[in-house]
Amino acid sequence: MANPYVKLLGAQIRSQLQYRASFFLDLSMATLLSAVDIGALFLLFRVTPALGGFGWREVILMTAISGAGFCMADLAVGEIERLKHYIRTGLLDTVLLRPMSALGQLLVLDFATRRAGRVVQGTLFYLVALTVAPVKWDAARVVYAIVAPINAAVFFSAVFVTLAAIAFWWIESGDIANAFTYGGRDFTAYPSTMFHGWFRGLFAFGLGFAFVAYLPALALLGLSEPIGLPDWARWCSPLVTLVVVLIARATWLAGLRRYGSTGS
Repeated sequence: MANPYVKLLGAQIRSQLQYRASFFLDLSMATLLSAVDIGALFLLFRVTPALGGFGWREVILMTAISGAGFCMADLAVGEIERLKHYIRTGLLDTVLLRPMSALGQLLVLDFATRRAGRVVQGTLFYLVALTVAPVKWDAARVVYAIVAPINAAVFFSAVFVTLAAIAFWWIESGDIANAFTYGGRDFTAYPSTMFHGWFRGLFAFGLGFAFVAYLPALALLGLSEPIGLPDWARWCSPLVTLVVVLIARATWLAGLRRYGSTGS
């Protein structure tokens, strides 16, 4: 007997493929928009030789780790942003009635197949960045090169879920959530040394975004963190991501316990 989540996901994908012209247009546009983000990086280096003290070969690796991770997270859980619609309309009641995980159902019911193009492009860009960047290869770095984008994807996925769950308390929290999801993507695409003061302290270390791409890239490149973080911290991204995942789980479960239906 097929897994019910697989059956739901398959039905969702088949429904999107019914209108093939629209599907491939959406797929192409999503891929094009991702390419624009990559192009913006090269435009920056047309006017400056370095960003935050790093050259283009170092920065391209940070951007690639962040981009690949975010694209995978956006494909897998990005549509969890629609949770506020389910809460407002009462559709979440139908999800909770089924003997299945509410989160799992929401992820497959709103799965956006068109975003697959971004994942392919992001992965290819990451492979190119690994060949261009002056990575000091050894066994540990080979493993970390594989782990880094997956870790970034899990981190962003946890952020998506945490911020979407705020809708259980505040339905119209979308703009705040976008500031930390898409804003976090933009922050992690560049060296944390580009930012200063409380803003860098909050996003880079308070919220852990430095551990998405910046510090893993430094570990792969064999560079010390110029702000003064100890070298061992460059390898701690999976531990930070685990903490973020646990926070996401606790926030989601607390929100579900709080939900009391629309009464309609």
